Amino acid sequence: MRTKISLLTDGIYPYKMGGMQKHSYYLAKYLAREGVKVDVYHAISEEEKLTKEAEGFTPEELNNLRFLPVRFPNTKRYPGHYIRENYIYSKRVYQQFIQQPLPDFVYIQGFSGWYLLKRNKSKKIIKTGINFHGLEMFQKAPNQKVKLEHYLLRPWTKWNLQHSDIIFSLGNKLTKIQQKIRQTPSKIIEIPIGITEDWLFTNPEFNQNTLRKFVYIGRYERRKGIEELTTVLNNLLNGPTTNFEFHFIGPIPEKKQIKGMTNLIYHGEVRNENKIKAILREADVLVCPSWSEGMPTVILEAMASGCAIIATDVGAVSEQVDSSNGIIIPPGNKPALKNALLEMLNINENLLQRMKYNSIFRIKEKFLWEKVAKDTIKEIKHIMKDNNQQIKLH
Repeated sequence: MRTKISLLTDGIYPYKMGGMQKHSYYLAKYLAREGVKVDVYHAISEEEKLTKEAEGFTPEELNNLRFLPVRFPNTKRYPGHYIRENYIYSKRVYQQFIQQPLPDFVYIQGFSGWYLLKRNKSKKIIKTGINFHGLEMFQKAPNQKVKLEHYLLRPWTKWNLQHSDIIFSLGNKLTKIQQKIRQTPSKIIEIPIGITEDWLFTNPEFNQNTLRKFVYIGRYERRKGIEELTTVLNNLLNGPTTNFEFHFIGPIPEKKQIKGMTNLIYHGEVRNENKIKAILREADVLVCPSWSEGMPTVILEAMASGCAIIATDVGAVSEQVDSSNGIIIPPGNKPALKNALLEMLNINENLLQRMKYNSIFRIKEKFLWEKVAKDTIKEIKHIMKDNNQQIKLH
């Protein structure tokens, strides 16, 4: 009999955008490819049509997948509304969950299994693993407003992490945060996020651009560090070094854009992956100056496309980037960001090409979804054996 996993998530790509939602999509897809039966409990808004159809999966994958949409509540905006909404959502997920045959294992994304963990606390009827991805609430905040939001989220995040059997960590600083919360390192399993093989620049002929080409991908969100990046770019543009081109991909408000500079290109929100690939494959360096992160998919996409990386040392970023393929800087440090940009502007062309190839090699070695899925199955198999349950993983 095949293993059956319930995947609880607050949304799934392409219906919901975000790192956790994309991770849920690909985790379901690649577990199904390995022959694991997966029930996917995913959030839809109160206004969306309730459908059990799913986009982006092959007929073979769909043979092993079942989608159970759950309404995500839309409450009034007040301090703590996000926590309340997630608790209500987790209760709705549980109400669906108990109507289905019991799986062998439950994989929980974020707060989606909160109510299940509460009910499972004493009975221990099912083994659970939880993945909180970025754990931004335990990382450095860019201002007092964000710090307050972090404090509101911390106790509930700790509770969920402490009451799951297993924690899935993306590694590095995130593992250290969770070790302090859990104080049982053996219960923490490090598995990175993945990327699909079609992102790989398999035969790169890297352009030796007359202008060094940088790219930023992301929303205009305080924790993404774009305010620091804008300040540094303004400083560079007013100095002697202007032989670069900077591309922004994402919904950057017009009033926040730097005006009148032909070497700054704002593409706006781009959902077409082929267009993003084309921009990245023409670029030299991705810049990711966030205050907090988990393991950014955009860094993996840029690495697979043959970019060197400038990124802050937050979350599990150092699992992706080191001196062999980029530059790591402290979060919120504008002088360090400026120096990193200048270093990449003046770097020896051969060294830059080596960084680009190292990025691609690291993706092949560690971050392809086929490997991530197999490693996840292997770990779940160990968990189930520890629970003295006889299972068969295909």
